[in-house]
Amino acid sequence: MTLAGAGLAIMTTEKVQEIMDELVKKGEMTEKEAREAVSEFVEKSKQAKKNLEDKMEQTVTSLLNRLNIPTRKEVEEMKKRLARLEKGGKSKG
Repeated sequence: MTLAGAGLAIMTTEKVQEIMDELVKKGEMTEKEAREAVSEFVEKSKQAKKNLEDKMEQTVTSLLNRLNIPTRKEVEEMKKRLARLEKGGKSKG
């Protein structure tokens, strides 16, 4: 069952819908069960995508920290600080 779940996870929603429609035609499930199954698949896919994105972001952030590379946010903060310092230096000069 785990392998079947993993296989379904990489299919498109349209393909899953096709499979469910075929099962309904064969009488192996009702239309309501098919709709619920597709809806569940879509929700699980969205959650899996979010989990993967979160994990990737954590991994990249961790790698940047270990390599002592500033994040985009840190670079933007440094640019703003530099701009303020430059502006302050020009008005004094």
